[in-house]
Amino acid sequence: MTVPREPGELSGPSGPSGPSGLSEPGEPILAADDAGFAYRGAPPVLHGVSLGITAGRSVGLVGESGAGKTTLLRLLLGLTRPTSGRILFEGGELRPRDREQMRRFRRGVQSVFQDPYSSLDPRQRVGRIVSEPLRSLGPAAEPGVRGYGVLGRGARRDDPRVGAALEAVGLPADAAERYPHEFSGGQRQRVAIARATVCDPRVLLADEPVSALDVTTRVRIVDLLLELKETRGLTIAMVSHDLSVVAALCEWTAVLEYGRVVEQGDTASVLGSPSHPYTRRLIASVPRLPAADSSR
Repeated sequence: MTVPREPGELSGPSGPSGPSGLSEPGEPILAADDAGFAYRGAPPVLHGVSLGITAGRSVGLVGESGAGKTTLLRLLLGLTRPTSGRILFEGGELRPRDREQMRRFRRGVQSVFQDPYSSLDPRQRVGRIVSEPLRSLGPAAEPGVRGYGVLGRGARRDDPRVGAALEAVGLPADAAERYPHEFSGGQRQRVAIARATVCDPRVLLADEPVSALDVTTRVRIVDLLLELKETRGLTIAMVSHDLSVVAALCEWTAVLEYGRVVEQGDTASVLGSPSHPYTRRLIASVPRLPAADSSR
């Protein structure tokens, strides 16, 4: 549900899923358990980070550049292995060599990145781009539909699931036949979100998904993510420098400083009444317009 507001203003979670209505969390779908990471011969980038991503509670990861946010996201995506600690998926340790587990993981955890243009193949039509997860990860094809592989490997850009994914993100009916360069930046990010959600994942991990967009488009993409969160039960974990985006989208916030989680809790408390000095400095550094002079 979109909350009415002034143009350019981001709304926050409301209703039962908002910060004040969180139920007691269950077992996380995805978690970092005392996870650390260091490049060989270099100081650690992450130090013993523990963080759970539970169904129905989206998480924001905030901190200055170099705090380790993107490294943590890469660990959670299984793109990088921790040098200490563990990444857990559905209660078990993530094992990159376990093909069956990794298949379930890739189906259940998808990603969206900062620059939608560089994450889309410019030589492929949008329908082909969005259908790629169906070919590599998709569920069994609908019986009797010509051209579909048993595990989705024959899925085409005219697969009805592709059209449904594009419609769900607000793109026009002819989008599947067009190329990425024919779309605006905001529309390209919608394509990226359609590709990430076409297999109906449980968790979407997003790295600065709106930072490359103008303010108005940013609001629209946040609204789209809120809608997907509400209608599909999608859980989102997001890296962002923009605290207003985190406040709009996430019920839980973790603050990283020099590779350590220095504070985490429900977003309203962390951003409204921060307990750690670093969090207070981070919030104080957000630019604000000067107050209007009431004497004029």
